[in-house]
Amino acid sequence: MARIVVIGAGMGAMAAAARLAVAGHRVTVYERGGTYGGAVRRFERDGFGFDTGPGLLHLPAVYRDLFVKTGKEPLEDCVELTQVDPAARHVFADGTRVDLPNASRAGTVSALDAALGAGAGERWGDFLGRAREAWDRTRRPLLEEPQAADTSPLAREPYPALKAPFLRRRTTTLDQIGRRELRDPRLVALLDSYAWAYGFDAATAPASAAVLPYMEQTFGTWYVKGGIRALADAVYERCLKRRVEFAFGAEVTAVREKDGRTVGIELAGGEVVEADHVVAGAPVPALYGDHVVAWERQDDWPRYQHDVTGRVTVCLALRGAREAEAAHRTVVHEAGDHPTTTVLRPDDPSLRPDGDHESVTVTATVNVYPEHDWSEIAEEIVKAAEAAVPGLRDRLLWQEVRTPDDTLRETGVPEVPGPALAGDGGDFLPADNRAPLPGLYFAGGWSHPGGGLAHAGMSGALVAGLIVEGDDFRGSQ
Repeated sequence: MARIVVIGAGMGAMAAAARLAVAGHRVTVYERGGTYGGAVRRFERDGFGFDTGPGLLHLPAVYRDLFVKTGKEPLEDCVELTQVDPAARHVFADGTRVDLPNASRAGTVSALDAALGAGAGERWGDFLGRAREAWDRTRRPLLEEPQAADTSPLAREPYPALKAPFLRRRTTTLDQIGRRELRDPRLVALLDSYAWAYGFDAATAPASAAVLPYMEQTFGTWYVKGGIRALADAVYERCLKRRVEFAFGAEVTAVREKDGRTVGIELAGGEVVEADHVVAGAPVPALYGDHVVAWERQDDWPRYQHDVTGRVTVCLALRGAREAEAAHRTVVHEAGDHPTTTVLRPDDPSLRPDGDHESVTVTATVNVYPEHDWSEIAEEIVKAAEAAVPGLRDRLLWQEVRTPDDTLRETGVPEVPGPALAGDGGDFLPADNRAPLPGLYFAGGWSHPGGGLAHAGMSGALVAGLIVEGDDFRGSQ
């Protein structure tokens, strides 16, 4: 039985902790804040409840696997999952609206043809076919296997070249896919919105980001009753049942090293905790940026070359009942610096004081730098949300604004990491789960396979596999 210390109580870290405890190890989680879940948080006031992190779940199989592997109770015994249908309502700048069904490619093609004109659905369907090729080429190395020592194969663009005589150069960015293959500005906006949802700008995101709409439209979109925070509650409870210990308000200030190997941690009060392995679930940039992890060869740490993006979220408490035809998720497309605004309107009695009120969450992805007037941005995205919520201004009781400054205070960095993507020379690959210092591992959104609820859960599985099976671990089967 090994002594294992976990830094941070985010979703990836807790996923690793539960799996390691089941394997017979003694696991203690040290969290500098007062709660668990990392960016998966909830804001509550006057009987209203809001997810202030992710509001929807994709690839629920990741958490089903976690619960199967760590106990007798399956995920659905611990939380209530429902498919969101339509998966999203899209409102375009010209006023066109389209409801896209959940996990139905044929239904999506039909809906796009009906709303945007004949041929629109076929172009989108052809694009998804090419996106599937990129998914098939990268799924295992990007999601299911430990990061290879040689990542050069993933530095190459996996999105297939479009065989057309007028194309002289290979498609390398998501923006090029939109302009060359989709052409209709509304389809381009639809594609761009998937990139923005994960914190990527289509102008700079590699073409391999095409896997993001493919993943959502193929495997579906799910809601957790009570909000995604209920999923964090369930993972935390699973950890407790597996006898994982938690220490909250415990800031880790250093990872201790001896003879070239990790031997424990040091807490803010000076206490030293010995460990055979340390799993760092805190954001990797914060770890070495704040010198929690000292390493003489800084060039060995991962690079973050792409845009630094965060999220502005506005929680809206509304009077009046949610109309029956309301969509759970509406994406409002606009021109400008904040091209998409996502409006979440879950029909969930646990998130509102009664049937005569409604809780609505409005979110937009923004570039964190340079500094912004967050109140001005909040006003812009609430204005955009009026296209999704009839009479929003007249119904508004109060609002709460959360910005990248809140993300910085709660997690140590202002930005939200995106999932790993192939191409662009490897600049969109996150940190390896194995740190340069033996005995130290990274879990969570800042490590392989990147950000997002599902990806964080995968990172926990990979870290646990590497510790339990060592160099023989080849990933999930």
